[in-house]
Amino acid sequence: MARTRQTETAVLGALSVMPMTGYAVREAIRDVLGHFWSESFGQIYPALSALERQGHVDREGKERTGSSVFVITPSGEGRLRELLAAPIQPAPPRNGLLLRLFFGRQLGPEVCQSLLENAKADAERRLTEFKAIRNQIAADEATTADHLYWLLTVSAGEHGARSVISWAEESIATLLEQTPLPVDAHE
Repeated sequence: MARTRQTETAVLGALSVMPMTGYAVREAIRDVLGHFWSESFGQIYPALSALERQGHVDREGKERTGSSVFVITPSGEGRLRELLAAPIQPAPPRNGLLLRLFFGRQLGPEVCQSLLENAKADAERRLTEFKAIRNQIAADEATTADHLYWLLTVSAGEHGARSVISWAEESIATLLEQTPLPVDAHE
């Protein structure tokens, strides 16, 4: 049930910014919320149908086929505020990198170092993306009332990326300090 509520929150939140098709909702969630949230088509369309049945969204023009545009209703705005005010349900962590490093003895220090270097490069790429997101937000005059709140999420992403970079650098240094140098067989 918690997953359904989270999907409802993401869908209603996207529609609170502007009316859009189901496809556009998915794209907005992927492109705008993607640095901290994801939903699949398999979650979005059933959520839209359920929200429509509950009166929280309506289809513009009542078109039942094709690319209908969904609009959040006053009931949907109330539901969104209710969902946003509910306690956050913690998600169990799943981090493939940490799983591999935890069992790193099986991989060896060179592979672990490579994994850390890739994580650092990925975090550096994300920092560049966050800068572009900041610029997009600043340029979007139609949503200035949301800018402060959107920038809080961008800031969290930036801090997270910087943290990964720092941690990866420290971890690589630790690996290099703790890993014995290979002995030359000819000595």
